Amino acid sequence: MNDRTCIVSRKTFDPHELIRFVAGPQGQVVPDLKRQLPGRGCWVKAERDLVELAIKRKLFARALKRDVKAEPDLGLMVERLLVTDLVGMMSMARKAGQFISGAMKVDNAVRTGEAVGVFHAADAAADGVRKIDQARKAWRLGTDAEEEIPSFRLFSAAEMDELMGQNAFIHAAALAGQAGEGVVKRATMLETYRNGGHSGADGGAGRSDT
Repeated sequence: MNDRTCIVSRKTFDPHELIRFVAGPQGQVVPDLKRQLPGRGCWVKAERDLVELAIKRKLFARALKRDVKAEPDLGLMVERLLVTDLVGMMSMARKAGQFISGAMKVDNAVRTGEAVGVFHAADAAADGVRKIDQARKAWRLGTDAEEEIPSFRLFSAAEMDELMGQNAFIHAAALAGQAGEGVVKRATMLETYRNGGHSGADGGAGRSDT
C-alpha cells in the first residue's frame, strides 16, 4: 500500500503508522483500524493528540468532503479500539503458543532469543522488571543486536484483570511468529498513540484512561 498523508501534519507516512477514518451512515466520523470500510477515507498519524487536533480544527469534514460529526471523545474511542485489538491479538497469540506469561518463562524466552517483545504490568514489582531487563541487555550483548527486545508497560494489573480475566499477567512475552509479531506491532501502535509518537523498548506505562 502506498504512503498516505496525515490530514493534520500534512506529512506522508506508511499506512501502518496511520489510522484511517471514514464517514458512517449517520454522518459520524468512524475509525477504520483494519482499513477495510467502504467509502472515501482520510488518515491521521496514530497519535491521540493529532486525532484531537483534527476534531478541534474540523479537519475531518474537509478531508472527507462532506458534513460529518466527530464526537468529542473520538480520541478516547480510538484508544479503546486499539486496546481491544491488542488484547484480541494477545489471546490469538497465546492459543498459537506465541504468547507466554510468568517471570521465569519470560526470562528464558528472552535469553534464548525466542522473545520478540516483553510485557509488564505497569505496577509490576521493580525487582521482577529489573531481572528481565538484565536478560534483555544480556541477549543484546551476546548477539550484537542493534536494539534490545522491546518492552511495554501498557496496563496496570487491575486493568488487565478487567480486560483479560484469567489471562491477565504481571510479566509476559510475545514469541517469534506471525501472531507474536502481531502483538508487538499492535502494542507499538498503542504506545505510540498514547505517548505522542514515542514508543519502543523503554517499557513506558503511557496514558491509561481506557
